[in-house]
Amino acid sequence: MKRLLNPFVVVMSAILAVGYGYLAWRLTAGTVARLALAAPFLMIWIVPVVYWVGDRENKGWVDESVHFLSYLCMGWLNFLIVLCAARDGLLLTSALLPAYPGIHAFLRDSGATWVFIGSVAALGAGALAALRGPHVRRVDVAIEGLDADLDGLRIVQISDLHVGPTIRAAYVRRVVRMANALVPDLVALTGDLVDGSVARLAPQVAPLAELIPAGRVFLVLGNHEYYSGAAPWISHFETLGLRVLLNEHAIIPVGGSRLVVGGVLDPAAQLSDPAQAPRPDLAVAPDAGRAFRLLLAHNPKLAPLAEKAGFDLQLSGHTHAGQFFPWTLAVHLLHAPHVAGLSRRGRMWVYVSAGTGTWGPPVRFGTEPELTLLRLLRSDANAAGMRPSIPA
Repeated sequence: MKRLLNPFVVVMSAILAVGYGYLAWRLTAGTVARLALAAPFLMIWIVPVVYWVGDRENKGWVDESVHFLSYLCMGWLNFLIVLCAARDGLLLTSALLPAYPGIHAFLRDSGATWVFIGSVAALGAGALAALRGPHVRRVDVAIEGLDADLDGLRIVQISDLHVGPTIRAAYVRRVVRMANALVPDLVALTGDLVDGSVARLAPQVAPLAELIPAGRVFLVLGNHEYYSGAAPWISHFETLGLRVLLNEHAIIPVGGSRLVVGGVLDPAAQLSDPAQAPRPDLAVAPDAGRAFRLLLAHNPKLAPLAEKAGFDLQLSGHTHAGQFFPWTLAVHLLHAPHVAGLSRRGRMWVYVSAGTGTWGPPVRFGTEPELTLLRLLRSDANAAGMRPSIPA
């Protein structure tokens, strides 16, 4: 009973009840149809209550299957609600425009069927877009005063893989193979790589050990690493040859120049320890002199602190660019101006990856999973400040 009274569960249950009531009212007739419609809502409700708020671990194929089905239901009901609301809007509009009685009659009599068909089609198209990813996004970043030795430096960014119920070793292996083919000078992993424990997911992330160049693969934790057990994951990532940066930096010599790679904690670290705050000022290496300073920060909202600390470029993830409609619109309310792609914060560039994998529903609709190749260029070689992103 205490679990059911958890504030998160109460709010989530209320939202699901309203959603179910709306769809049952607008799309179904009869007890059997309404009971059938209740099943996907129940699947969505089970995962937070039993696993997130409860104490059950993902230990076997049954748990994985429950999560997978729950996430598929999330995606399908998202499109079902959107299309149902669109149909109701068109019904209202056509009722106010009596010159088109045929349209109104079609929407009234056959619209519900087409809402179901459209939602399944949207889910299928979105799942295909997600699972065939990622694509390579190439971005050139012009830096004023960039040292000649750093001109053309190639950085591959991997972010938000979310290895777990829907992203497995085969997908990770494909990402690693694509990243290595880009011949990077360094690799930046900007958090949320996993959704689950080391014991369960170690075999699924094993391909990350094959990333090149060895010794230049850097990682910062995202909020999902903290949900999954930060300390065990830090130890495991290091066994894979990944350098985990926790409010600290590494200095890489490049010819006669130097590159400072800083990394900060995610704000989610404060959930368990309020003293564990993201500190770009501790990761900036002020004694490194005239070096280029790159910050890895999972959450793009850290950009003001990063610019104040003196970084030249921040790489982030976290937003997924909204992942699928209509969240592709809603994400702008939370993360503008650094939602996705390249933007500025004062003198500092900020690049936000749309994510290399997916969280929850294995669906992309209006966005694409990306593996990002960023090249640093001297500003006199690219006065526009950014060349268009070009899919490979």
